[in-house]
Amino acid sequence: MCAAVTAALLVLAAVLVGRHIQDTRHTLFVHWPPLFADWDPHLGPGTPAAVLVAVAVVAYGPAVAARLPWRTLLVAAWGTALAWTWSLALVDGWRRGVAGRLTTTNEYLTVIGRFHDIPAALRDFTHHIVSGTPAPWPAHIAGHPPAATLTFVLLDRIGLRGGGWAGAWCVTVGSTACVAVLVTVRALADERLARRAAPFLALAPAAVWVGASADGYFAAVAAWAVALLAVALTRRSLAAAGGSGLLYGLTCYLSYGLVLVALIGAAVLLLGRRALRERPLLLLPLLGATAVVPAVFTLAGFDWWEAYHLLVKRYYQGVGGIRPYGYWVWANLACTVIITGLATAAGLRRTATALLRRPRPAPSPHDTDRTADARLALVVSAALLALLIADLSGMSKAETERIWLPFALWLLPACAFLSRPRAWLTAQALLALLLNHLLFTGW
Repeated sequence: MCAAVTAALLVLAAVLVGRHIQDTRHTLFVHWPPLFADWDPHLGPGTPAAVLVAVAVVAYGPAVAARLPWRTLLVAAWGTALAWTWSLALVDGWRRGVAGRLTTTNEYLTVIGRFHDIPAALRDFTHHIVSGTPAPWPAHIAGHPPAATLTFVLLDRIGLRGGGWAGAWCVTVGSTACVAVLVTVRALADERLARRAAPFLALAPAAVWVGASADGYFAAVAAWAVALLAVALTRRSLAAAGGSGLLYGLTCYLSYGLVLVALIGAAVLLLGRRALRERPLLLLPLLGATAVVPAVFTLAGFDWWEAYHLLVKRYYQGVGGIRPYGYWVWANLACTVIITGLATAAGLRRTATALLRRPRPAPSPHDTDRTADARLALVVSAALLALLIADLSGMSKAETERIWLPFALWLLPACAFLSRPRAWLTAQALLALLLNHLLFTGW
């Protein structure tokens, strides 16, 4: 409880200090600090469904997660996450909450017409990143490698045109991230912890931003890269290792900052080191497949490193060069509290305990549980480390409630360590419902 109270005070401080800075200096460029949002109390068509999903998960989630067959649980978790994300998005209505999200000035769908010749667009991509160049890309296109934009270009090419299909893609794919995390927790720790974490992953406050931002889609791709790596090591699967490598390569070409997902992968490799010793050939498809997406884009004429350095220049040309590092370096953490909830803050305190507590050598069911707890704690800690590095870099000043979704989702399994899950799930649901009904979020 102390950790949750501390987290709540951090958010309160970020709100009060942020309002003062914005009102006096106007340097935060957010209307409701620390979130990129506007105060806008409202109800919408998704309100009844959102309340119904929340009540159902709080009342029955822990018991159902404990009893369902494993594969059925995965389907149920995805279905619940999908219903939760859709209902929250539709609180803002179809146009404002889904179909219009990816069609605004800085979003991906505004440049679909400039990719009529994809190879030429890739060769020319870096020439339009910096402000002041001819026809500079809008902020989100300039701020990401081209695989992000190409996703929506390809959806358009196959007939799924417009913001409605783009938003549906992000919600549908993004909601699968909870399944990837559950698969990973079961593979690396144990099924007991995965079942305890399932309701918290399905009812995450982060769903407010998964529906419908492209970062929810990025989070799912990154999560499945980690999940397939965990499966590859526990099942000695060359195919899963190759799939993990392909998805990690794609992850790096969806968002520059997601190279830090490698830290979560490193934790998985550390936990699966025995499998690597027994079957070192697993590294061949993993490393080989990781190089595929970078090779394709490089051969097409896109230079990732050059683009990243140009992005840094573009970042400091805009509001990134004005937003105060001294505020955002800790207010970003308040944003993380908001998207993961007070339950996660409480779970992270127990994560530290599980990581530092060494299991006794004598084998017993209790010691086995301690070992599983420590293994889960290592994965959660790796995600927290990645998030902190992104924070200290100074390239994540504001808007981290969506940008950090790929890391934040890996903090949620810490809730498996909590007792009284229904009380904590209630807090999680109330937070998400209040956020979506009191604020109009920018993403």
